[in-house]
Amino acid sequence: MKKSGDHWELLAIEYLKSKWYYIKETNFKFSIFWEIDIIAEWNKKTIFIEVKYRTSNIFWTGEESITQKKLFKLQKTIEYYCVKHHIDLEKIQFDVISISKWEKSYQLIHYKNQNLS
Repeated sequence: MKKSGDHWELLAIEYLKSKWYYIKETNFKFSIFWEIDIIAEWNKKTIFIEVKYRTSNIFWTGEESITQKKLFKLQKTIEYYCVKHHIDLEKIQFDVISISKWEKSYQLIHYKNQNLS
């Protein structure tokens, strides 16, 4: 995992496990710049999860920081993974986990079934 995101991605993984998600893979790379943070399985679906962490929501929240360019890269990486692993595109889902750090705590929000376009 990436050093800067290690702690927060691990926190997201623990959260997902507590909700009975099976973690299949982390930090799946399609190229050096294209990556899916977490790939999980839940309810007979493959779930692709982007984890966004922010220490401040002054400019935008984690989920708001996902640009169209980033969505395009995520979509292509997900398509590649599905072809490589023979996964039906009808049985996938894209989620975002946004983590905001406060002084002594954090807030984790799980946005399920997000649109990639």
